[in-house]
Amino acid sequence: MRAASEQTEQVERRGPDRALDTSPRGMEPVHTEEADGTAMRWTARLVLFLRVMAAVSMLKGLYHWAQVCGIFVSPESAFENRTVVWQAATVFFAVIDLVAAVGLWLAAAWGAVIWLTSVTSMIAVDLFFPQVFGSDVFLDLFQGCLLAVYLWLALKAAQEHPN
Repeated sequence: MRAASEQTEQVERRGPDRALDTSPRGMEPVHTEEADGTAMRWTARLVLFLRVMAAVSMLKGLYHWAQVCGIFVSPESAFENRTVVWQAATVFFAVIDLVAAVGLWLAAAWGAVIWLTSVTSMIAVDLFFPQVFGSDVFLDLFQGCLLAVYLWLALKAAQEHPN
C-alpha cells in the first residue's frame, strides 16, 4: 500500500505527461547527485575511480600506440620485427584501451564494459598465452584487484539508487 502511494506521489511530481517515463537511461552517464541536491558518496567514489582508471587506460593505450609507431623502441624490437600474434594483440589493446578511457571518463556504462573487456583480455593473454607479452603474475593480480574494487564500488553505488 505504501509503495502505491509513493508511486502516485512520483507521478504527481513528474506531471501526467511524464507518468510513464520509458526513456532509456542505460546510455546516460552516472549521476552523482539526486534531484534534491544530496550528494551520493558511493557514486562519487565510483566516478572518481572510473576517472583514475580512464587515465590509466589512456596511458596504456598510448604505450601500445608507441609500440606500433616505433617510439622509444630499439630497431631490433620494432613492430614489424615482432610476431603476427604480438602485433595483433598490441593493436587490439592500443584501440580498446583508448576507447575504454573515453567511456570511463564519461562514466558511461559502455565505458565500464569496454574496460572490463580490456582488463580480462589482458589477464587472459598473460595467463594463457605467455609467449605473446610474457607472463607477469603481479600485474595480473593487480588488475584482478582493480576489477574487484570496481565491482565493490558499483554495488555500493547501486545500493544508493533504490529505483
